[in-house]
Amino acid sequence: MAEGLRERKKRETRQRISDIATSLFVEHGFVTVTIADIADKADVSVNTVYNYFPAKEDLFLDRSKDVVHRLSRWVRGRDVGESAAAAVLRELREEVETVSPRVGLMEGYEQFMRVIHEAPTLRSRLWSVQQEVQENLEATLREETGAPVDDPMPTLIAGQINWLHQTVMGVIGREMVAGRKPGEVSREVLLLLDDMEDLLSEKVLNYAVRAPE
Repeated sequence: MAEGLRERKKRETRQRISDIATSLFVEHGFVTVTIADIADKADVSVNTVYNYFPAKEDLFLDRSKDVVHRLSRWVRGRDVGESAAAAVLRELREEVETVSPRVGLMEGYEQFMRVIHEAPTLRSRLWSVQQEVQENLEATLREETGAPVDDPMPTLIAGQINWLHQTVMGVIGREMVAGRKPGEVSREVLLLLDDMEDLLSEKVLNYAVRAPE
């Protein structure tokens, strides 16, 4: 369905508040900036900010929902004959090879990461997001394979696949904070992905292979 004028205005307002908040956090630090500061800069009321973002952390990690569902989306979209792990490896390689901002390969990403490192509440929220990624992926694997509730394999495989994603994101974040160029980090992480794939067992690499329709 086409987006109505009311929905579009709400989406644009939400995005403007989020962008302004992120800019203020990067410039002044997460702890220093208040909701009132953000509201004033965005020319809205404090209540309006809270209507869109229940917590201050939500303003900075506004795109975390996409991260939570990323691995599950890749697994659900795997090709015929492709396993869950193979699909995630393929998607990660594509993101890294194209030097995608979605995995942190962008100029200025080090500023984003520094804000997180300096704010304990953001680090805590990021840990919660990582747990959600794992739980969401486990549920997806269980659904895709029809595994019963007492089958431990979806939990074990989700842990292995999530390790791929978290390691790649962690290495990229660390290298970008160190002032490295996105293209340089991209080339090194592609080699790292090859090494990581070599560490996975055949059981992991062949789990949840999509059968032909």
